Amino acid sequence: MIRFTTGVVLVLATAAPLTAQDLLAKAAPQTGPIILTNATIHTVSKGIVLGGTIWFDKGKIQAVLANGEEPKLPRGLPAPVRIDLGGKHVFPGMISPHTQLGLIEIGMVPQSVDTNELGEMSPEAIAMTAVNPDSAAIPVARANGVLAATVFPIGGLIPGRASIMQLDGWTNAEMAVRVNAGPVVTWPAARSRRFRPAPTPPTEDKGRHAEQRQQIDDAFTAAKAWSNARTVDTKVPLDIRHAALVPAIRGEVPVFVLANTVEQIESAIRWGVSRKLRIIIVGGHESRGCTALLSQHQVPVIIDGVHRLPRRDDVGYDEAFTLPHDLRKAGVKFCIGTGSDYSNDRNLPYHAATAAAYGLSEQEAFAAITKDTAEILGVGDRLGSLDVGKDATLFIADGHPFELTSKIEMAFIQGRKIDLRTKQSELAKKYRERYRQIRGK
Repeated sequence: MIRFTTGVVLVLATAAPLTAQDLLAKAAPQTGPIILTNATIHTVSKGIVLGGTIWFDKGKIQAVLANGEEPKLPRGLPAPVRIDLGGKHVFPGMISPHTQLGLIEIGMVPQSVDTNELGEMSPEAIAMTAVNPDSAAIPVARANGVLAATVFPIGGLIPGRASIMQLDGWTNAEMAVRVNAGPVVTWPAARSRRFRPAPTPPTEDKGRHAEQRQQIDDAFTAAKAWSNARTVDTKVPLDIRHAALVPAIRGEVPVFVLANTVEQIESAIRWGVSRKLRIIIVGGHESRGCTALLSQHQVPVIIDGVHRLPRRDDVGYDEAFTLPHDLRKAGVKFCIGTGSDYSNDRNLPYHAATAAAYGLSEQEAFAAITKDTAEILGVGDRLGSLDVGKDATLFIADGHPFELTSKIEMAFIQGRKIDLRTKQSELAKKYRERYRQIRGK
């Protein structure tokens, strides 16, 4: 990944844009039980508990209780903190499934953009190592209930491996939920559909994308051969690029394949099936055109944004809005993201809300940004729903997050109470104070 030189650090240290860095302290570890009572608990996995109680300790949910049930705390615990929510809502933290959050600070300052390596093949690169824990964009997403994210490297055919991060921690290692979530593959398109003023001749274009796909396949072939050789002979030298792909080849992690057109998706699935890989389609804009294949091979889709314009003139205006419903109807597992623009992660609940307005139930739509996302990413044992044993990563709101008027009042990540202030909220307070002083004169 891109690294700062001493000179660059000195230049940036005196630059005004670095005020974009988050200056808030990170949350302290949970020191005792926290009990939330009189709550409307949206478990996602087991429905809604009215007037219920949820309590957690050491970062894990210990119990979700119905109205009238009292928590039974083990002996020897510190005195619990009890919070009466007065009927307010408790939700599991939302998860952005595809983003560059934490890899980009100021887009116009190249030294603060750490999204990609040089070259087409960099499977050894891992997103977590480049995530900036002090990114000013993280508190903004967090303040709207997005408490975890899958950070993707970009650039090249195999730009690296994605990492699943919780959105609080002093270091990127502390933030990591899963360091190696799986390699990312940018599946070449047979032909660009937009913004090509001088189209490449079809034969030349076809040859290029076929060559690129062969490069991807060759990388996995070489990694498998290296793994087999190293299993037989431990003296075979370590190759970090081959080693990076071995967990995916063994089926331990999925392969995230960026693909949008029907042709891309179908060819990517067939490639994955031929290699016995666990494929996850990322993007999937035209996935309704190949639902039979997706369902047959149980390939999930990360829908890369619901708030999109139609891709072609001959489709309805609501092509993107109804895609989640159509995938659900066809039996395809999916989750919803905002797209790879990190600055829009805060809008994740509104993408799901649009899907709810165009066919999904409210519960299905919310599961598509929580429970379903966690299961597709392989962290369903920790995130995505309010169940005993899972991380106490949750937020309290005065209404449903699908409503623009709802306010996130409190949030916890692994039981740690999160500061929900942002640079924007502090600027709002600052200038309200200015006008208060003016009116007071």
